[in-house]
Formats: sequence, structure tokens, C-alpha cells
Amino acid sequence: MNKYLNKILTGDCIELMRQLPDASVDAIFADSPYNLQLGAKTLYRPEDQTAARAVRDAWDAFDSPAAYDEFTRAWMTECKRILKPDGAMWVIGSYHNIFRVGAILQDLGFWILNDIVWVKTNPMPNFRGTRFTNAHETLIWATPHKTGKYTFNYETMKKLNGGKQMRSDWNINICLGDERIKGADGKSLHNTQKPMDLLRRVILASTKPGDIILDPFMGSGTTAAAARELGRNFIGMERDESYVAAARERVERVVPIDLSDIEVTAPKREEIRVAFSELIDAGALYVGQTLVSPRGERVMITRDAQLTHSLHGKASIHVMAARMQRSVSYNGWDYWSAERRDGTLVPIDELRKYVRGIKRDMKRAA
Repeated sequence: MNKYLNKILTGDCIELMRQLPDASVDAIFADSPYNLQLGAKTLYRPEDQTAARAVRDAWDAFDSPAAYDEFTRAWMTECKRILKPDGAMWVIGSYHNIFRVGAILQDLGFWILNDIVWVKTNPMPNFRGTRFTNAHETLIWATPHKTGKYTFNYETMKKLNGGKQMRSDWNINICLGDERIKGADGKSLHNTQKPMDLLRRVILASTKPGDIILDPFMGSGTTAAAARELGRNFIGMERDESYVAAARERVERVVPIDLSDIEVTAPKREEIRVAFSELIDAGALYVGQTLVSPRGERVMITRDAQLTHSLHGKASIHVMAARMQRSVSYNGWDYWSAERRDGTLVPIDELRKYVRGIKRDMKRAA
């Protein structure tokens, strides 16, 4: 397997994948042909009559929908064989093909986890004015088996989204400007080059450092470049030699980045649990101390590690926060700050981290 790692291989992806062992890759990102079938007619921008970029390459042409389905089923079958049971399968497409791709994915036994809408913040306009501007593409995220314990870096995604849950609509620019890989003629080398930000998010969401990511339709090398940048291994496959040469050159220029400020390596569900009462036992809080909400509401800690308020009664940190918010539920760790004797405030979640550190050190010492 090592002979394939961090290499971009030239040839037919189905034949190349047959050389890989079963259950040998952690993730696959497949930007397969869309079968756009645009024909020979050129579209011109109305403002200056310049030709609009479109996909008319031979690799995107199929004789019929049945031929496209046969091709899709063949490469997906190999993907399922080489993907680890807990691996991630990503496919991307437009309205031309994504429904056919999704159906075949399910026919082969993949379990769909999400569909992601990539909302293009700067889409190409509909020059003829005969349809809505096509401003999105769809990604399907799946795992080979329904019972697969797939990787989902929830906390990393939440961090990247400003502390809020990452949604399934991703607003990302299309690939333009300096990010576009150019050919010898100075024009875009690959018509469907995907933006680095899209692949960064896919990789950070569903893989771990050191994982192996396969791209059977590597094109100009975006998946490989993003994988190298983010400390993952890659295997690329591409039959067009001009794309392969450009992709290899591109990857060589990539410098891995420091992920310490990006990735949250320990999901909260795997962290050492700390009860609110343990903060009192450790001396981080005391009975009778005041907690303050973001809106200045004040409650007092009782002897049984509850909170009391003149209007809202007595409850846990979570229930009291929900009552204050008039919500069904609320995370009290994110809501309350402790008022110290000098009048300063400290979030109780910071105090929880302090107590968790003590427990972690005690566990290591034992």
C-alpha cells in the first residue's frame, strides 16, 4: 500500500483501484464526470460576446444515460471494496447527474449520512435568461455500511462556524483568479476545478490526521493539495496526462499548515465528565456564590449544587438557563459566569476545564 501513498497515478481509475487491497483507504472524494451533454453550441456573454467557459471535454461525454450508469456503478463498486468499513464516501454533482449517482450509491449498499448543498456565492449567470441561475451543487456524504462508526469532527466544524453547529448549506466561492490552475495557453486547465475551501471542509469534517484519502478523478489536484496541507495522505488517479503533470507540480508547492488552531482533537463526548457539584467540591465555586447570565440575571448556588432565583425557583444549571431563556433546554455551561469576591466574572465552563485537568492528572498518576 505504501507504494501508492501520496502519489498521483496515471490511468483509468477502475483499473487502478483494482490494484488496491480491500478496506485500505479511509475516505474517498469523487468528482466524477457530470455527463452534462452540452453539445457543440457555444454560449456567449451578452455584455461583450466573449465565449463562456463550459464543459465539452471527451471525458464528460457518454453515449446514453445507461452507459453513464454502467460507468458509475463500476467505479463505485471498486470504491466500496477498498473503503474501510468506517470510512467516508463523498460524491459531488449537479442536477444533471447527482440523482442517478445517489440512487446507484444506495443500490450498492452505501448509507447516506447527509446531502450538502454547496451554495456558490459567485455563480456563473444564466446568459440566455431561460432558467434560474444554477447557483449550487450537491455533495452526498455516505458510509459503506449503515452500522459504520464513521468519523465526524463535530467540534472542529462548530469551531469553524463561529461556535455554532455547522449546517448542510455551505456558502463557498467557485474557483477563480489565482487559485485556478492555468495551462500553457494561460487559460484554465480544468473546467470543473473545485475550490480548496470546499475540500478543506470535507477533509476536516470526516477524516483524521494521517488518514488516506483517495480521489479517483483527481483532475488538477485539489484533493491532493488539500490533503497535503492538512496532514493527510492521498492517492490520486487521473487518466489525462496534462492534468496529472499540473497536479503533481501543484502538490509539490503545498506547505503543510499548523492544525493546532483549527482542529479540535478531543470531541466533548470523549472528554472526562465533570459534574457541577465537583466544582464546589474542588473549591472552584462555593455555596452561596452568585452566578450571572449574559443578560445580567443573578442566581445563587445552593448546598445541593442547584441554583435558586426569586422568580424561577430552584433548578440545575441547565434547567435554570432554559427557564431564563424561555426554552425547552439550554446548556448551562455556556450560559453562566461565576461572580468572584472582587466582582470579576469567570465562565463556569472555564472552571470546569480546570477541574477536568485535575481529574486528568489524577488519572495519569494512578
